[in-house]
Amino acid sequence: MGNKLHARVSEFRDSKVIKEKGLYPYFRPIESGQDTEVFIHGKKVLMFGSNSYLGLTNHPKVIEAAREAITKYGTGCAGSRFLNGTLDIHEELEEKLAAYTGKEASVLFSTGFQANLGALSCITGRNDYLILDDANHASIIDGSRLSFSKVVKYNHNNMADLRNKLRNLPEDAIKLIATDGIFSMEGDIVKLPEMAEIADEFGASIMVDDAHSLGVIGTNGAGTASHFGLTDKVDLIMGTFSKSFASLGGFIAADAETIEFLKHRARALMFSASMTPSSVASVLACLEIVQNEPEHIEKLWANTDYAKKLLLESGFDLGRTESPILPIYIRDNEKTFHITKLLHEDGVFVNPVVSPAVHTTESLIRFSLMATHTFEQIEEAVDKMSKAYKQIYSYPVTESV
Repeated sequence: MGNKLHARVSEFRDSKVIKEKGLYPYFRPIESGQDTEVFIHGKKVLMFGSNSYLGLTNHPKVIEAAREAITKYGTGCAGSRFLNGTLDIHEELEEKLAAYTGKEASVLFSTGFQANLGALSCITGRNDYLILDDANHASIIDGSRLSFSKVVKYNHNNMADLRNKLRNLPEDAIKLIATDGIFSMEGDIVKLPEMAEIADEFGASIMVDDAHSLGVIGTNGAGTASHFGLTDKVDLIMGTFSKSFASLGGFIAADAETIEFLKHRARALMFSASMTPSSVASVLACLEIVQNEPEHIEKLWANTDYAKKLLLESGFDLGRTESPILPIYIRDNEKTFHITKLLHEDGVFVNPVVSPAVHTTESLIRFSLMATHTFEQIEEAVDKMSKAYKQIYSYPVTESV
């Protein structure tokens, strides 16, 4: 009969087709730290594809904090938080994150993905509803799939559609709206003031994924709820440390009773190894920097405004972005791959986003800013982006990938 599993996976052709065309843009090995310039195959490349929004991955205080933690605690915790994997610095970070986000308590997860997976899979039950923006991150989608709750999706950032969906749900059911704060591909911000009014109207709760919002918007970068002054209207705040906080891990912040529930019901917490000591120490150092050195966020926004201005003046379509995530819409899969390749060859790293991640008519190049970029680097990248775009559109590229 042969190996049916191998036969199934051998039919996967998506990556092979792109590789055969010489356009494969994924798993590019970086030989240096995550900075505004990186080395790939010995060549210096401008990095405009990173989520290190504040550029803290190479900050001396962060590196030193990680070193000291390894010296004191070793490299790992060898267990889950639930059992032997809780360190005093885990609890210190949880207390500081709660204060930072304006909530009573918080709990750490080993990744941001695990935080969404853990919370959404257990927080609501079989007769309850999870209501999701259809542009939400994959971790929210997968968390909802593990839940026994019914899942309802509404059109992206469309509050009229959200209201219509809630209107049709049972009045006495638990309803949790889960949404990105800053949407990771589109770069726009959730319409939280309208959402909060609608949630009140229909007795729903709100969970905001602040993966791309922490360190970017709000008081001292405290996120979306802080940005709108609506912390008391958001029931759960999720965050990750792999972006502005230069580390790895995630958390949920909420009222004390919700956190107590998650600590004893979220399987992604109870059955995953805890954050490593160096990761925790790195976040503690970043949190101190963000709260005491506002110039990092100010520079991030200065860079964002400058890059957006140059790209718009060059005629690029940036959609409705309101953040350091600048989606340059190409609206064609093959052309998106070609432009990414040309930019890489010309020393600029960007990320292509194509179907099925987005519809082929929404394919884009994700151009993201860091606080540590210089204006000169931005100018160079935009010039090269314009050059690559004109080169591709000077000849037809019509075959679909």
